[in-house]
Amino acid sequence: MAENTTEVLVGGVVLAAAIGFVVYAGQATGLSKSDAGYPLTASFRSLEGVQVGTDVRLAGVKIGTVTEVDLNVETYRADTVFTVRDGIQIPDDSAIAISSEGLLGGNFVEIVPGGSPFYFEPGQEMEDTQGAVSLISLLLKFVSGSGDEE
Repeated sequence: MAENTTEVLVGGVVLAAAIGFVVYAGQATGLSKSDAGYPLTASFRSLEGVQVGTDVRLAGVKIGTVTEVDLNVETYRADTVFTVRDGIQIPDDSAIAISSEGLLGGNFVEIVPGGSPFYFEPGQEMEDTQGAVSLISLLLKFVSGSGDEE
């Protein structure tokens, strides 16, 4: 009987650890958070390193996620839809750029707020965009010495 009780206790501990891991993984990936927010759009020349689920940050704080990415076959630009958390208003003269977390980090979408007293409405397009800068091409320019030196 004592052997059976030990097995039940160990099984309970293993099950609790598994449930804890699933809850932690859900929170870490953002699955537990609702996607409540309003959509905005932007069109980028290059979205290198950005995909659906990529963070949208303002002042380094995550305020939303990229929800849709598609190639516009007429303009050859990457049309992007992203959500911004409810309660956060973005001035309508703000810029949006693809930024890098560092040499080994991934990319994220950064909103650089403007100073306008007017704000984007849900579904509006942010027109002041800056695409991703390829670190490889920058390094190649540096190594080859091709610059605007005279």
